[in-house]
Amino acid sequence: MKVLVIGAGGREHAVIWALRKSPRVSEVVCAPGNGGIASLARCVPVSQKDLNDMLRVVAEESPDLTIVGPELPLSLGLVDELRRRGLAVFGPTQGAAMLETSKAFAKRFMQRHNIPTANYAVCCTQQEALDALHLFHLPVVVKADGLASGKGVVICETKQQAEQAIAGLFSGNLLGAVESSVVIEEFLTGDEISFLLLSDGKHVAPLVPAQDHKRLGEGDTGPNTGGMGVYSTDAMIDDPMREWILHRIAQPTIDGMAAEETPFTGVLYVGLMMTARGPMVLEYNARFGDPETQAILVRLESDLLDGIEACVQGRLCEAEFRWKPGASACVIAASGGYPGSYTTGNPITGLDEAAKIPGVQVFHAGTALVDGRYLTNGGRVLAVNATGATLEAALKRAYEGIAKIQFEGMYYRRDIGHRALRKKP
Repeated sequence: MKVLVIGAGGREHAVIWALRKSPRVSEVVCAPGNGGIASLARCVPVSQKDLNDMLRVVAEESPDLTIVGPELPLSLGLVDELRRRGLAVFGPTQGAAMLETSKAFAKRFMQRHNIPTANYAVCCTQQEALDALHLFHLPVVVKADGLASGKGVVICETKQQAEQAIAGLFSGNLLGAVESSVVIEEFLTGDEISFLLLSDGKHVAPLVPAQDHKRLGEGDTGPNTGGMGVYSTDAMIDDPMREWILHRIAQPTIDGMAAEETPFTGVLYVGLMMTARGPMVLEYNARFGDPETQAILVRLESDLLDGIEACVQGRLCEAEFRWKPGASACVIAASGGYPGSYTTGNPITGLDEAAKIPGVQVFHAGTALVDGRYLTNGGRVLAVNATGATLEAALKRAYEGIAKIQFEGMYYRRDIGHRALRKKP
């Protein structure tokens, strides 16, 4: 099969790496790809903001299957257009992707279908949001309604911080785009879990769980980012809890979307907070998470293409997923200044040395290949992954790998997995 992957990040690199292990994949094309992806797939230019340009690439390449990685092409209706043309495509429609593209839609959907989530208020004006603040205890969470690349959530310890976040979202000063509505939300405490599953619109197949580290700084401090590191272990969720999440959250979400005539096919990412009241949904994403995908797919032992194809063909109940026991860890190497302003074009060294460490796999997120050299080309530059029999072993390897890599301004957190390690006797 010839497979086309839309996207340019570490998530897409990991997906392509996993697809390349399938004996049925003859060629992979990535649009637009990045420096590291170019070693596994033929990269072709495309604008992920331009629906017609993406349709042009699909028409020119004529793939047997198209996999849509990022949220923006989903929000533009790429899946809808490809389905109209009778083409095989993996990902939710524009309507189904609203679980991610509109926080207000997602919260109201969960309320309609009795899916546990934090108390909230959807506010369409700045004054309405300021008035709603009085309904919540501090700290409080202020969220942009629309897509914000993982940076649209502000946890506010004081009323003044909340007022500033609200003003920044409605003015456009916070994210660079004016929000027409914001969500004010109850602050939940507990452990965050990323629970990803595949769905064919009716059935669900869970992937192994993971835990992201969204804050920039060690000890979970500083601004929210797209994710600074992830770990995945067998011990994160026991079997009874996994079944509870499947039957009280995952399956009701898929059933609810089908009942509302927007069946969800693709990857559903359920961001959970494991509270004293039980698991509660923080957010949905309508695609593979990044960097969760990297830590999850290095543990996948079965054929990713088989699972994806089963989703597309509506026979997910027949698919088999096998996982490497133990643990995996992912550490992100970011450009200095991220998630704010940063420089690009800095040479990267040590990639070959890192890749030689047993169990280590480096995925490129923001890189370019120029004259045979890898250069930085984004905020999150690399995802250094490792597997091991234990979380400690996986983390040790990942940090050994990232220590071999250098580029000007490189920054990474040195405490990935700290919450899990702290719980151990």
